Amino acid sequence: MDEFSTPLLIEVDPSSNLNALFAARVQSDPDSPVVEHKTQDDGPWIPLTGRELDAEVVAVAKGLVARGVEPGDRVGIMSRTRYEWSLLDWAAWAAGAVPVPLYETSSAEQVAWILTDADVSLLVVESAEHAATVDEVRPDTPNLREVLVIDDGAIDSLVAAGVDVSDDEIARRRALASLADIATVIYTSGTTGRPKGVELTHGNFYELTVNAVADLHEVVSEPGARTLLFMPLAHVFARFIHVLVMPAGAVLGHTPDTRTLIDDLASFQPTFILAVPRVFEKVYNSAEQKAVAGGKGAIFQRAAKTSIVYSRALDTPRGPSPWLRLQHKVADVLVLKRLRAALGGRARWAISGGAPLGERLGHFYRGLGLNVLEGYGLTETTAPATVNRPGKTKIGSVGLPLPGSSVRIAADGEIEVKGIQVFRGYHANEAATDESLTDGWFRTGDLGAIDDEGYLSITGRKKEIIVTAGGKNVAPAVLEDRLRGHPLISQVVVVGDAQPFIGALVTLDPEGVPGWLAAHNKPALSMAEAAADADVLASIDKAVERANKAVSRAESIRKYRILDTDLTIANGYLTPKLSVKRSLVLKDFSAEVDALYAGKRDD
Repeated sequence: MDEFSTPLLIEVDPSSNLNALFAARVQSDPDSPVVEHKTQDDGPWIPLTGRELDAEVVAVAKGLVARGVEPGDRVGIMSRTRYEWSLLDWAAWAAGAVPVPLYETSSAEQVAWILTDADVSLLVVESAEHAATVDEVRPDTPNLREVLVIDDGAIDSLVAAGVDVSDDEIARRRALASLADIATVIYTSGTTGRPKGVELTHGNFYELTVNAVADLHEVVSEPGARTLLFMPLAHVFARFIHVLVMPAGAVLGHTPDTRTLIDDLASFQPTFILAVPRVFEKVYNSAEQKAVAGGKGAIFQRAAKTSIVYSRALDTPRGPSPWLRLQHKVADVLVLKRLRAALGGRARWAISGGAPLGERLGHFYRGLGLNVLEGYGLTETTAPATVNRPGKTKIGSVGLPLPGSSVRIAADGEIEVKGIQVFRGYHANEAATDESLTDGWFRTGDLGAIDDEGYLSITGRKKEIIVTAGGKNVAPAVLEDRLRGHPLISQVVVVGDAQPFIGALVTLDPEGVPGWLAAHNKPALSMAEAAADADVLASIDKAVERANKAVSRAESIRKYRILDTDLTIANGYLTPKLSVKRSLVLKDFSAEVDALYAGKRDD
């Protein structure tokens, strides 16, 4: 099948906007919690009702007006994920402004580009450190009038400034935008080249969220539904969810520090979780290592295998046998229920995006009782274009198009998307817009296939296809995703363009190595020592062998090298959404790539 569409479920008044979506939630149940937040890391979750949240949004919006923000002005937000981020976003919309997110990890050069390209007039940052980054480039941003710092009382300052602004003025501004108007400009992470500003409209968010809620009501709208955001709100996936909870009637929490994530999950008790595959891999690997360290590694591994086999059996006509059901109950008592407890104890659903999750891990979590609905989308599609649904899940696929969306496969295998979520264009970049959009179809740059029932599978990235010296086309994601699931491995970059065989650059996981060493009764080692350790290398060798089973011999990894440094956001080799900047890695580690192919040219 080359094309598949899902019809629209809910139509939205074209004259409406996101402020109306927010107002509908507040009016429907003004005295029930909408968000919960903490004032200190180890403190309790404090609920805010719809009425209370609306009052805070209006107060901050008045402050923005008093500070000179006019309808259509760009207001920048540079912060980790926290309640104030959501508050500022809704307040900017209430003031008629266009919020522009900046990752808190952005370099001074990236900050300067976004502030100038988007013409940001007022910027709110989280900390003095972020303010210092902005100060480095302040002379290059002449239109930036003011920088406010959340940790230095920015919210209180805005509220105090707006006391003389009338409620009528905020009500007037809230009604100005229509679905066709720009709601935000989100800059792509920039795995290659300078980030482009993606213009997303009120309609992109409004129409997509209400239709997604109608289609995923069992996940996001069940009684007591709640979710904890720990992904960066500067990323479109988290931003989409922060809007979606409004029509869903769910409660939203924020946690800015992933180091406290497990504790926050336990106390917040989300019913659905949103994460990239790396998070699910880390949870699995951490649990396995703890079990091995406690002398229960064999029990964990049997339970994990039972969970996977049980989940796969759910997809067969007869379902799990009575004996398998019994084994699954035993595995649940011994292992699986503890993992559910670590996720808060109430989570039944998870939505995974950003990269392929992997069939094995998907089955493991479903057998655990956490149904991971894998989806697919980009910034240009307001996050999700496709997603698996409850009762309509094919593990290993990224699901069906959302209502109001179409997906097709071009002649060269590229995935193209059309529908209510597709962006209107790149900011001040007509050439890039024309290159990406044709008759409303967005060329994603990803490769995929659609099965006979309309389920989409991702097979690779068009620009990342490796062509070996023998002319074999190789999609690196297949191998990379499998290897990254190993507890010793942090990142993998498959190489081999114009070379006689496929190789890989591998980095060790600083968090995973100590646990693996302890679990295997080995002494503590530095990263350099671990990279040369025979047992570590033997384990990675086996992981490579397993990954190679997914591809032909011509596509398999023949050699690999372990780099002496990890690839992280901090050192610039990962984007904030944890995508590898492949071109930069290949440039900076060209000597390591050359070493893979030195001497013997083919084995």
